[in-house]
Amino acid sequence: KITSLKLQNGHSSPTGMTNYNGKILTRGSNQARSRFVKKNGQCNVVFTNMEEKSQRYLADIFTTCVDIHWRYLLLIFCTSFLVSWLFFGIIFYCVSLTHGDFDEPSVGRGGLMPCILHVQGFVGALLFSMETQTTIGYGWRCVTEECPVAVITVVVQSIVGCIIDSFMIGTIMAKMARPKKRNHTLMFSKNAVIALRDGKLCLMWRVGNLRRSHIVEAHVRAQLIRSYVTAEGEFIPLEQMDLNVGYDEGTDRLFLVSPLVIVHEIDQDSPLYAISRADLETDNFEIVVILEGMVEATAMTTQFRSSYLAREVLWGHRFESVIYEDRNSYKVDYARFHKTYEVPTTPHLSAKELDEDLIPKTLSTFCYENEVALSYVTPGSHNVMYVLDMDNNQMELDMLHTAIPLDPLTYKTEQEH
Repeated sequence: KITSLKLQNGHSSPTGMTNYNGKILTRGSNQARSRFVKKNGQCNVVFTNMEEKSQRYLADIFTTCVDIHWRYLLLIFCTSFLVSWLFFGIIFYCVSLTHGDFDEPSVGRGGLMPCILHVQGFVGALLFSMETQTTIGYGWRCVTEECPVAVITVVVQSIVGCIIDSFMIGTIMAKMARPKKRNHTLMFSKNAVIALRDGKLCLMWRVGNLRRSHIVEAHVRAQLIRSYVTAEGEFIPLEQMDLNVGYDEGTDRLFLVSPLVIVHEIDQDSPLYAISRADLETDNFEIVVILEGMVEATAMTTQFRSSYLAREVLWGHRFESVIYEDRNSYKVDYARFHKTYEVPTTPHLSAKELDEDLIPKTLSTFCYENEVALSYVTPGSHNVMYVLDMDNNQMELDMLHTAIPLDPLTYKTEQEH
């Protein structure tokens, strides 16, 4: 199904397809957007049409070897040693062959001194090459002073062997000790929630550390990713907008000993300011959350990522408590880490609508001397105001429909009639 997205000026292509920057959007209207960042932190991005990719990757061969899969690294490891042994084995064989070691009688029978003792063919030269590079030294084959080329070859092979050993051992150790592996013991909640906290609408998610060792200097970041069309008609498929999680106040820095709930206050500077519960059900954005810090054991910086699509954000929910005191310590119940519970009193309106003066700030303007104004939010998130009449020791409730702007004098006049 082809979806035609209109620009702000209302024009679209006559064929039912919209062309943005030379690309045609072919995602169906009811099809969810692809994740930009997967739940395990991997970025869902594929690079194409890269010029000189091989040359650029070989220029940084160490990082390339660290990033590739283990099977390819082990293949490179084995191949590098086999090729070096074979290469120098061929050199030793050619030196011995050129010197005539395979034609003349051996030492002790009146023959010439060979370049390499006890090498009678290519297999012997290959074994001598392996013994030289690995410093095994069986004490049987050895180079003599007869051939300077053989001596120089031994020196060069020893140096090359040290370089290969250092590179491969360093690569394997770096790959095994990568701080990326620390991500397996960090976790984000499966869902994010939107609920009231201290009277303000907030986006929240939970982060936890499964190890007793800490993440030093831990801090969090969050970004909202969505498609955007500028006023000039330019289509930006993945616009990144920052979500403030307390950078100005320093609350983005975490002491991650027990699971913590990260809070983003939906204020006027938030990209979610105008999103209500109904908008959330139809919107198509993605929230990328990032945890950064240093691994305490290795002092290496690590980064853990995850994401929440719009359908994974639960409106009107809060996280269940996971920590409780048990005798002289605190225990964390990770069985409740992802669990939430619904808060029916959460308004369905956006933060922008809640900030607007839909109800007069001074409710007493609607009341006589013997009346009290009461404000109530229904489970359907409709603001309703009641007037409690205390005249003649009788209580009567009158409901005001705040959806229609009211004038206090007009309202009282209508009630008298």
